[in-house]
Amino acid sequence: MKTIEEIYRELLDCFGERTGLEPREGCDLSARMYTLAAQIYALYVQADWVKRQAFPQTAQGEYLDYHAQLRGLERKPPVAATGIVRFTAGDVSDSSREIPLGTVCMTTGLVRFETTQPGVIGAGAIEADVPVRALEAGTGGNVSAGTIVSMAVAPMGVASCVNPEPCIGGADGEEDDTLRERVLESFKRLPNGANAAFYQQGALSFEQVAAAAVIPRPRGIGSVDVVPAILAGPPSQGLLQEMQVYFEQRREIAVDVKVRAPETVTVNVSVQVEPQEKQNGAQVRERVEETIRNRFNGRLLGRRVLLAWLGSLIYNCEGVANYAITAPAADVAVAEDQLPVLGTLKVEVTG
Repeated sequence: MKTIEEIYRELLDCFGERTGLEPREGCDLSARMYTLAAQIYALYVQADWVKRQAFPQTAQGEYLDYHAQLRGLERKPPVAATGIVRFTAGDVSDSSREIPLGTVCMTTGLVRFETTQPGVIGAGAIEADVPVRALEAGTGGNVSAGTIVSMAVAPMGVASCVNPEPCIGGADGEEDDTLRERVLESFKRLPNGANAAFYQQGALSFEQVAAAAVIPRPRGIGSVDVVPAILAGPPSQGLLQEMQVYFEQRREIAVDVKVRAPETVTVNVSVQVEPQEKQNGAQVRERVEETIRNRFNGRLLGRRVLLAWLGSLIYNCEGVANYAITAPAADVAVAEDQLPVLGTLKVEVTG
């Protein structure tokens, strides 16, 4: 693209060729020409921007959404993290104590969660586990075990709360690069109502689905399995049934379609990290744990767990100077319909 100065010089040269005159620097005519050059440059910039938005390879934001809509795709919205909170009573009682729907719990960093169904600490019991969901969708709701420690308003008779396991599954809205990849893939693999692309794109049209595999002929000719995964891991039975109905209405005649959950492959991870100088070891350990937990999600469906991938995640965490992976000992092979899930996670700070 030409610069303002280049356009200005071209205007001066053209004026000189046509009139035989040469405007002096700083005169009224040269100032007007420079202003005109700036306006022409703005048109160059605008035309370049329009060209970028005209093609899915370079479009951004809402204009990329328009390209996606032309392919029957939509940007996936942010997803709220989910988990379990254990409510503990102050003492044993002969009467039950209710935990209302919508009870708000918080971490020390004020990440808020609410109960998604009522809970009850029964008579003679002292604790109850209740499912919760982050109030704000996004990765900020993915928190480690033991970090939800307070309640906005404690229910009657409840003294404390804590999450015994990490809250996972939170994801930010789909980024441009991920959506662009799906749009371009829709051109490369055109669905025709019968091929794998048709079933895969149909599965990915569900907001909850993060990845999907299509297994041809699992039960012989005329059969196909659709294997979806959500960010939190394997899908719920309700989602599987909903997708089953969806494909039953759209499948080809005489084709046996089955929507099933992926087989899980547990991956135990143990790493040693050396913090950079003047870095807090506990904070570095928390960052590494959070990063690894967040990346073990449904998008790993059918993908091998490579030591190089794990190493890249660890080394790119803020404050990490060096690392060593002690488990797994080698790359973990995964079949197309298998989902790697994180088992035990041990992060040890050395040095």
